[in-house]
Amino acid sequence: MRAAAYLGDGSVAVTTLPPTPPAVDQVVIDVAYVGVCGTDLHIIHGSMDARVSRPLVFGHEMSGTIREVGAGVSGWSAGDSVTVMPLDWDGTCPACRHGHEHICQNLTFIGIDSPGALQQSWTVPASTLVAIPPTLSLRTAALIEPVAVAVHDVRRSELRAGDRAVVIGGGPIGVLIASVARQAGAEVVVLELDAGRREFIERLGFATVDPSSVDAVAWVEDWTSGAGADVVFEVSGAAAAVRSATALARVRGTVVIVAIHPTPREIDLQRVFWRELRLLGARVYQRIDFERAIELLDRQVIDAEAIITSVHPLTAVDAALRELEGGQALKVLIDVQSEGVSA
Repeated sequence: MRAAAYLGDGSVAVTTLPPTPPAVDQVVIDVAYVGVCGTDLHIIHGSMDARVSRPLVFGHEMSGTIREVGAGVSGWSAGDSVTVMPLDWDGTCPACRHGHEHICQNLTFIGIDSPGALQQSWTVPASTLVAIPPTLSLRTAALIEPVAVAVHDVRRSELRAGDRAVVIGGGPIGVLIASVARQAGAEVVVLELDAGRREFIERLGFATVDPSSVDAVAWVEDWTSGAGADVVFEVSGAAAAVRSATALARVRGTVVIVAIHPTPREIDLQRVFWRELRLLGARVYQRIDFERAIELLDRQVIDAEAIITSVHPLTAVDAALRELEGGQALKVLIDVQSEGVSA
């Protein structure tokens, strides 16, 4: 079978690997589509070299069909459409014992710490499976994982209907957070530097601000009659965005750190103190978030076709990663089984 693997030094190769038969409590999936994301770029840029084994078959946003079930697996059959919640926790650490398995202190993130979905045949624990309803195409279902990220971020913020939310960063996760927040009844503005992305976000019906040409703090104060935003989501990963995020929030407002920051950042703790702000981290997701993501995609609350920029065959994984790296794409998919050309 074909697979795409990170080799180190920024190199990715399409290679041939033998399929892995299912062990007890495992299933084999014929992978249909895989989305590539910012985490995958962190991997190929070498930012996770201290963590990952090489060669690493990466990828964790996926959809597919069960080919084979191993011994001890019940409730699943060959032919079932599924996605994978790529978290494998130990169940014994303090975090797990307190009900926070998704951020287990010894968490294995499948696709980073163990082989991922960019292979035609993928063997995973049956416990990671989430069913895809027949009304949802496998192409659209490849968005379930990133939508679950957005659902978790919004749920973690405790945003309520009528709140005003600022999303800093109009990339794929920022757009999905804005969409989920709007569906929850919030008014949303997205701060985004890139003109092309602002134009796309506005076509989705959101207000945007270019913080390079507009005083975003003054704009938000005017928008909120001087109060500040109820919730601020920092999704850009930029140092300047972290410094400014607390200035956008109202008294006792909430700032949610969503982006992966590779190095420590400065933050205005005086503002946190002065306005009694809540500063929250939001990492990965729980099964409830996957189930909600599936519901939103199935109801077409999320405009999947607008968000999917392009689809590439597995043999063109380099082109897919370059497109994502260029900063203009929202969601780039890999058609893992295809022998065709990029679309």
